[in-house]
Amino acid sequence: MSVWDDLVGQKPVIETLRAAASGQGMTHAFLLTGPPGSGRSNTAIAFAAALQCENGPGPAAGCGGCNACITTLAGSHPDVTRVSTESVQFRVKDAREMVRKSAMSPVSHRWQVIVVEDADRFNDSSGNAVLKAVEEPADRTVWVLCAPTVEDVLPTIRSRCRLVSLATPTAPEVADFLVRRQGVAESLASYAARASQGHIGRAKALATDEATRNRRREVVSLPARLTSIGACMQAATNLADVAKEEAEAITADLDQREKSDLDRAFGYEDKGRRPREYASALREMTDDQKRRAKRRVLDVVDRSLMDLVSVYRDAIALASRAPGQLVNEEIRPDVEEVVRTSTPELNLRRIAWVFEAREQMLEFNVPVPLALESMMVALKVPEGSR
Repeated sequence: MSVWDDLVGQKPVIETLRAAASGQGMTHAFLLTGPPGSGRSNTAIAFAAALQCENGPGPAAGCGGCNACITTLAGSHPDVTRVSTESVQFRVKDAREMVRKSAMSPVSHRWQVIVVEDADRFNDSSGNAVLKAVEEPADRTVWVLCAPTVEDVLPTIRSRCRLVSLATPTAPEVADFLVRRQGVAESLASYAARASQGHIGRAKALATDEATRNRRREVVSLPARLTSIGACMQAATNLADVAKEEAEAITADLDQREKSDLDRAFGYEDKGRRPREYASALREMTDDQKRRAKRRVLDVVDRSLMDLVSVYRDAIALASRAPGQLVNEEIRPDVEEVVRTSTPELNLRRIAWVFEAREQMLEFNVPVPLALESMMVALKVPEGSR
């Protein structure tokens, strides 16, 4: 089994990166772009493993069985640094730490690989802090940046990178992966592949977690039920509350562990008194946790908004008699009800309203409940069509 085996629907990308790992087209910085769930981070780590592989450089690079491949995939290789952020943006101090690491000589005498999973989260300040290191890295350093699109990355950074674009995997490719690698039943794999719309991580969650399936079922049932202002307001409240609860469930344990680690680091647990520096460290940690919690909520809401869009997309496809299965085939009667009470033109506008709400929350910091209330009212079923 090679490091490339878990990359779904990315054959051209694999060929490009395998050639680079063998020395053909190798450069100091790569930018991997692709839609959410296409596997940007997994591809970057697979490439890092191929660069470190004990059987490379050459066609066998990325064997998946040597110590370098195993430790890279496990996240414990000393010369592969994987960077992400739980905040809305990278801070300057995060960028400086990347630069510091990138300047180090590799222990293995092969490559020092810096994988940045959220290159779209560099702002002007943090981006400028890493720019020189990306443009002129140390001799054995490779930067592998990941972002949804080229436009999401600062122009000064993206112009220094070789672009590699990932595609959205097809539903059959995702279903095959779930059956072959996750041991999921074919019927459930088919549902998860359609419902995830090519998002590998989302497909895994839908295939293996009933609670995730139930939450999605609740969201995609909303369009047919938005028949009054009261129903719209209730739907917005429920969606905001569920997002907050899910985000808190994800972050609560991590927050507590970080607090315990901080207390231990300053000797607070043992001595029972706080050193002078403890207060500022605690304040910084608390601020980080608040930023992380905010991003988690936005991530959960964003996922729900894409599920809503899939229903209106299905309604347009059904109304125009487009071939192929619906994304939400399992709720076809609800989709048919949306078709009956609307027009394709209205559903196109509804999709635009969903993306407008998304932009308000992600780009303009509009409070989540307020943005969702406005959106739900806009999506309401027209009077007289019921």
